[in-house]
Amino acid sequence: MVDFRLATEEDQALMLSSRLEMMRVVNHLPDDYQFDPALVSQTEEAFRSIDQDTVFAMDSGRVIGCATACYHAILPTFTNTSGRRAYILNVYTHQDYRRQGIATRMMNMLVEECRRRSITEIDLDASPMGKPVYEKLGFAPQDHYEYLVLHLT
Repeated sequence: MVDFRLATEEDQALMLSSRLEMMRVVNHLPDDYQFDPALVSQTEEAFRSIDQDTVFAMDSGRVIGCATACYHAILPTFTNTSGRRAYILNVYTHQDYRRQGIATRMMNMLVEECRRRSITEIDLDASPMGKPVYEKLGFAPQDHYEYLVLHLT
């Protein structure tokens, strides 16, 4: 049975290992690929210092999916008077668990966290595999850049 939860400060090692696994898979790297130590160190520091939420999908204590929302501020706009935005990245499901709604469930959890934080705009880059998932959740392609944006009300 797959369990879903938000990562805590105690999950730093799991956040790092799941991100590195995702990077290996999407970049078609071998399992024994050694990442640049500077990348690993900077990623560890980013998980500690950046305002973010990471969602895990777990099966028997093993991370089989993850997704992260990083939060940032821009100048307020007519449609986003708070200026708070989220950027979702690292949406990944292990190949043995794909097409079971896991990415959708993780995305829904992150969208709810955005609502809880009163964030009204969410950006993300969409891979061809992920695009149908995001569009079903209400994200729409934008003409002027490659992101998909969901406007929450």
